[in-house]
Amino acid sequence: MTEQRHELRAEAAGAEKQDADALSPRVRLRDRDAELRSAEAAVEKLCREFAAGGTEIGELLTFSGRPGIGKTSLLHEVRRIAKLREGATVLFARGGERQFNEPYHVLRQLLQPVLGDLAPDEFRQVMGTWEEVVGPAMGLKQPKSGARRLDPQGVRDGLDYVLTQLAPRRAPLVMIVDDLHWADLESLGWLTQFAVRARELPVLLVFAYREDAADWQPEAQDQRCAVTGLATRRHELSRLSLVSVTDMIRAEFGAKAEDSFCYEFWNVVNGNPYEAVALLDQVRDQALEPVEENSQQLRELAVDATGMTLKRWLDRLGATTLRFAWAAAMLGTDIRPELAARISTQSAEGSRESIKQLRRQRVLTQTPNGNLEFVHPLIGSSIYNTMPESTRTGMHGVAAAEIENAGLGLLAASRHLVETFPGEGDDRTVRKLRRAAQEHLMIGAPEAAQRCLHRALAEPPDDEDRAEVLYELGCSALLTDPGATVNQLRLALDPDEGPLRPALRVDATFRLSEVLAHSGQLGEAARVCQEEAEQTVGDPAGRLRLEAASFMWHAYRKSEEDGPGRSERLGALCRSLTGREAADRAVLALRAWDLTLRGEPSAEVLRHADQVLDQGRLPKGLGWTDNTWGFELPATLGLSYTYSDRIAQAERLFGDAIVQFEVAGWSGAHRGFAYFLMGLARFRRGLLAEAEDFLRRALRLSERIGPKLPLAWDAVGVLVDTLIARGRINEAWELASGFGFSPPYHETAMVLPDAASLYGKLLLAKGRNAGAAAALTQAGAQLDARGWHNTVWAPWAGHLAIALAQDEPDSARAYAERSVRDARRFGTASAIGTALRLHAQIEDGQQAVELLEQAVRHLGQSPAGYEHAVALVELGAALRRVGRLEDAQEYLYQGIELAQHCAADGLVEQARRELANYGLRPNRLADVREILSQPEWDVARLAVRGLPAQRIAEELGVHLSLVNRRLAAVYRKAGSGPDGLASALGMPPEQPGSAD
Repeated sequence: MTEQRHELRAEAAGAEKQDADALSPRVRLRDRDAELRSAEAAVEKLCREFAAGGTEIGELLTFSGRPGIGKTSLLHEVRRIAKLREGATVLFARGGERQFNEPYHVLRQLLQPVLGDLAPDEFRQVMGTWEEVVGPAMGLKQPKSGARRLDPQGVRDGLDYVLTQLAPRRAPLVMIVDDLHWADLESLGWLTQFAVRARELPVLLVFAYREDAADWQPEAQDQRCAVTGLATRRHELSRLSLVSVTDMIRAEFGAKAEDSFCYEFWNVVNGNPYEAVALLDQVRDQALEPVEENSQQLRELAVDATGMTLKRWLDRLGATTLRFAWAAAMLGTDIRPELAARISTQSAEGSRESIKQLRRQRVLTQTPNGNLEFVHPLIGSSIYNTMPESTRTGMHGVAAAEIENAGLGLLAASRHLVETFPGEGDDRTVRKLRRAAQEHLMIGAPEAAQRCLHRALAEPPDDEDRAEVLYELGCSALLTDPGATVNQLRLALDPDEGPLRPALRVDATFRLSEVLAHSGQLGEAARVCQEEAEQTVGDPAGRLRLEAASFMWHAYRKSEEDGPGRSERLGALCRSLTGREAADRAVLALRAWDLTLRGEPSAEVLRHADQVLDQGRLPKGLGWTDNTWGFELPATLGLSYTYSDRIAQAERLFGDAIVQFEVAGWSGAHRGFAYFLMGLARFRRGLLAEAEDFLRRALRLSERIGPKLPLAWDAVGVLVDTLIARGRINEAWELASGFGFSPPYHETAMVLPDAASLYGKLLLAKGRNAGAAAALTQAGAQLDARGWHNTVWAPWAGHLAIALAQDEPDSARAYAERSVRDARRFGTASAIGTALRLHAQIEDGQQAVELLEQAVRHLGQSPAGYEHAVALVELGAALRRVGRLEDAQEYLYQGIELAQHCAADGLVEQARRELANYGLRPNRLADVREILSQPEWDVARLAVRGLPAQRIAEELGVHLSLVNRRLAAVYRKAGSGPDGLASALGMPPEQPGSAD
């Protein structure tokens, strides 16, 4: 077959010029001057602005129209124009009607050539940390043994990174996609997403597609609308003019073509270029004179020309050649002649003759790499649609086998396997489809995996395998379609569907519970785990896994019939542990979180939590991307550290989560939850601007997955708290209102207290104390019923005391004192300090001062920067009210500085007003000596002595560039240049000559 390819190339070299000369009048672009000018202008603008140093110069150019209107010919001309520009890189791909279900088919055409040509070092630079995600998806490398399945969004994010690295290196970059309406969904989804980002890069996107929505796959309609809306230059191709069609006819038949004949011809084809060429062929083949009296025959000929039936193709090509054409149509684009020959069961000589005839008939043409393609996609569609159903499915089976035999792999073969007839119960076919599904998951193509598994179920599999296939089908949709996952996993667990191995029953139950929990059905998630655990015998580890999962989902619920009882059972289970296996550590992590919620001494919380880790890191089996336990277990552990004032440890865990999810290509709920956790930790530390950034990222990822998922509720809850802390009360109110944080409350968030607690705090910030009291009272009753008394996680009692202070002072004082008692029981500095601060708000005079002084002392020993800043400002205000103005000023200044560090703008303004209202200076000039680092101070002292930078470097034994950087920092902080530095630093200037 290799020899045949060489022969075909040799024949093509001699035939191409003749073919081109014969076809040039027919394929020449007509009536497309405006479109070509637009394309030339877009390419010119890209190249000109890139040469001038521009980067954010990308745009999207689209051509649309009905089938056969000339989009493909126009794109060929655009390619030619772009290739003529020196330095431009042109990438091209075409969607294929037969390859619509082949994942990343279009993107591989676009990117494989350019990425495959990169030198190894440059390839690594372009890929970055995404090599194990993008490489397999683009067919550039095999997934590593034991690799995890990829999240489709992770692949898209990885491709974004790769293109942002590639584009400047190969700029200006022109990316052209023909027949976008037939692009596979994986490619189309990324192209639509990238079209937005391409504006920031030196990239010109050029897309051609059919405008009629009926020509697009139903799943692609949203992308179609998005692409249309993003185009900066949009062109809908119109039909050819009468003059152009007349020129085409007379180029074929000469001046003898009469005007009336040409007019009727134009009417018949309605100005469609493809139909015009096809009808010209018919007129020539029928030796029809182009005169008026023959005009009436044109409509009949047009039916034959464009509506090729099986009989018509048989008459035109013959049975043997038609069979080769069928094989080619099945392969779609970039057709390997030797592969088509084997699928059509033709010898090398026979296939060579078939190719010659198909070229003469202008059905196939040859590409520069020796492969074949249809002269026009409509011809390929016409030939494929003439195949009898039995022949088509039979040849798909042959194609699957031959593709696999050719070493092209199951991924390529599976497209044909799913088109074969089911019902034979062929175990070999089922095994292949299941293996293909796993390979699809390894490149981030779950929909393709599901097609394979649905086809495997239709085969059908053996009775003992059916439940396992259902389990695999359910897991394949885990990251993309929660509803499908629930349905398939329930079927897999149904005894009527056949037996499921015990280990898989445990895993299927756990996966089912995960999806239910992430969809907000926490009670149902806990129930299915508990019921399956009770039926799991002979597998202690599996039983413990399910029991632990049941405890975990209950812990995330906001209401439960027997919360204290569940806590006691979890404690008993924890005490019964004898080992240090992953399951034992999982139970310890859950117990730590349970103790955190109950407000038990934090020393006990940390004793359990520390037993989970190995030298400060998660042990094997409990990692963030571990398939056995999921990310909820390490998240639970990190939350225990977060609320126990071990925020640095929590941040290390959450930082690892973000990195691991990015490396694994998990860009959906997993990474969103990691962003949420890091945002929560930053909020607890008081780094409010960073917290807001992480939380908004989490919210964006959640909304990309689905509306108002538990992740979104958690992210919004902490974001509302963050906005309140930053003084943006109205913005916080609007956000909370938009997500329904108001009565009637629903069980929505997984990590935060119930919505009533947050709503009450928000009402309190708005000054609506009566409504706040009602909401907080409801929240307290629910939390008390669960036995959850942690005042850091849910400070409802302290806030309720403030809401009641004016109308019910005795009740207010009781709640405040209770909050302090619960905080002292938990024992962390931030818990005690915050409870004391809230208590002080309902007291006056010296009592308030004493409470706030205690709060400041405690919070000064905690990592809760924002809470400390609030306590400082409130203590300053309280001291002012009792007449201690000098002390008040000092605390207010400290509060301002810390609030500025926290980005708590509202608190800064509050402190400044407090100062200004009583004649104190709102802004204290900082002593520059306090804000210079020790290395900067060392450089400054020598500079004041008059030493030049080189001498300073020699004195200190550091590099000159480092001295210059430190000097720049000194001048900036001191607000002075070299001449006034001594004065700015409060140092006596050196006497002349002392520097020597």
